[in-house]
Amino acid sequence: MYYLSAMKFTKMHGIGNDYVYVDCFKERVDNPASVSRAISDRHKGIGSDGLILIMPSKIADVRMRMFNADGSESEMCGNGVRCVAKYAFDHGLSNSNPIKVETGRGVLTIAMRIVEGTVREATVDMGAPIVALEQVPVDESKLTDEVHGATFVSMGNPHAVMFVDDVASLDLNLIGPRVEHHPAFPRRINAHWVQIHSPEEVTMRTWERGSGITQACGTGAAAVCVAGVLTNRTNRKILAHLPGGDLTLEWREGDSHVYKTGPAVEVFSGEWFGH
Repeated sequence: MYYLSAMKFTKMHGIGNDYVYVDCFKERVDNPASVSRAISDRHKGIGSDGLILIMPSKIADVRMRMFNADGSESEMCGNGVRCVAKYAFDHGLSNSNPIKVETGRGVLTIAMRIVEGTVREATVDMGAPIVALEQVPVDESKLTDEVHGATFVSMGNPHAVMFVDDVASLDLNLIGPRVEHHPAFPRRINAHWVQIHSPEEVTMRTWERGSGITQACGTGAAAVCVAGVLTNRTNRKILAHLPGGDLTLEWREGDSHVYKTGPAVEVFSGEWFGH
C-alpha cells in the first residue's frame, strides 16, 4: 500500500483505548479496512486498536466510522466517540457543546468539559441498552458451558459480561478468542470479565471483537453497568476500573439510557505514507 501523497492523521486515546483518527473533512481514505490493518500494527505501523474516520454528516455535527485492528467495521466505540467529540471541537469542525455524533448506533449526544479552550473530559449518552437475545444477537440454542452464566447486552454492538472472583488471574489470550468466535454469536462478540468490589465499584478486563485485548472498552463498560443491575450485583451508578483508567457509568431510571464519563486525550499528529 503506497500513497502518492501522505495521509494526515491524529493519534488519540480514551483511557488507553487508542485509535488513529483521520479528518475526512480534509482527507480521503479509499480502503479504510486495509488502512486500519496496516496502521494498527504496533511494530510496522502507527500502532493502535484501529482506525476512526471523522466525516461530514447530514444529521449531526460529525459522523464517525470505526474500524477494528483486523479491518472489520464496528457499529460504535464508546471511548472513540469521546475522542471524536474532542477532535471536532478542538479542531474547529463544530463549536457545539453538547455535540451530536452520527454512529452506527445512531446519533449520540456528548457533553464536554472544556478547560482552557480544549476538551478534557466528556459524558456520552450511550442510549438505551438492548437485552433481548435475538437482538444482541445471541443464538440461545447454541449456548454452551463456555459462556454459561454470561449476561448479554447490546449497546449498538454485542457484549457478553461474565462475573468472576479474580479478574487478574484470567488468561484472556486463551479464553478471549473462544468467546469472541463462539457459534452462539453470529456477529462475534465483545467479551468482558468483571470482579465486583462493592455495589458502586468494579474492575473489568476486555477482549474486543476484532482487536483482542485492549486497555479499555467504553461500550463494554456500559454493558457491564447494565449487567450489574440486571443481576442485582451493582447499583445503577458505578466506577469501573479498566487497565487503561477509570470510567463512571450510570444507567438512569428516568430515560433508561446509559451515560458514560471519561477523559479524551490527543497524543500526536503525523503523516502516513503507507508501506
